[in-house]
Amino acid sequence: MTEPGDTNTEDAAEPVMPAAAPDYEGPRRRARREREERRAAQARATAIEQARREAKRRAMGQPVDETKKLGRGTVRGLKVLMWSALLSVIVVGLGLLLYFTPVMSARNIAVVGVDAIPQEEVIGAAAVAPGTPLLQVNTDSVAERVALIRRVASARVQRQYPSTLRITVVERVPVVVKDYPDGPHLFDRDGVDFATATPPAGVPYLETATPGPNDPPTRAALQVMTSLPPDVAAQIARISAPSVAAITLKLADGREVVWGTTDRTEEKALTLAALLTQPGHIYDVSTPDLPTVK
Repeated sequence: MTEPGDTNTEDAAEPVMPAAAPDYEGPRRRARREREERRAAQARATAIEQARREAKRRAMGQPVDETKKLGRGTVRGLKVLMWSALLSVIVVGLGLLLYFTPVMSARNIAVVGVDAIPQEEVIGAAAVAPGTPLLQVNTDSVAERVALIRRVASARVQRQYPSTLRITVVERVPVVVKDYPDGPHLFDRDGVDFATATPPAGVPYLETATPGPNDPPTRAALQVMTSLPPDVAAQIARISAPSVAAITLKLADGREVVWGTTDRTEEKALTLAALLTQPGHIYDVSTPDLPTVK
């Protein structure tokens, strides 16, 4: 018993602490926890089943299978790799078949664009043996051989499967002609002497000392001829170029044209076309700003 007025603190009542609030678990947290528990339980069950099977194999003396099943992605990758390898083998095999066998060979040679050149000459220059597989034909080499023909300006060779080799030829066109002891020689727009033959009607004669692709007067004369309108060029019978600065033209009706140098060639050509409509004998377009007619 405690006497009244006794202040002994040992017997004083201790303060009571409030109880901790319970941890609240919402629906999402509960669903997440339940999923994790199910996964853990499934993993334990799988491990137990795997252990049971391994124990059974050991008891029966069979080797334990420690390999894992391949995933779907791995299987799909292996299938793609297998089909790619198979396709590569097929493509290579087909290429070898076409290259080394006459399955697709040059059984036909089609020559296009020739007029003055016989087709037999082009085929002979191509030198492609009948039955040669098209893949073995070097088209660039064949084009170079065909281009060696004097009348050929350029040649193009194409494979046309299954069995045709197409040769497209561009022939040289005569722009001027020059007389030589062995006959008239035809020259194209580049100054190449490509044929000895009777010139076509309307091709003018060239008067230069040493005609050729590297001769400046020849190049100047050809520049003038190729700049003239077709109706004016058809009237030219002779073009003289003793030098690049003294070019003259003679028309089929006897009229003459003083051209001079190759400066302002296009302007001179247009001026001459208008000037020839006027009567006269000598037409001077050497200065196209001040042309004269005599």
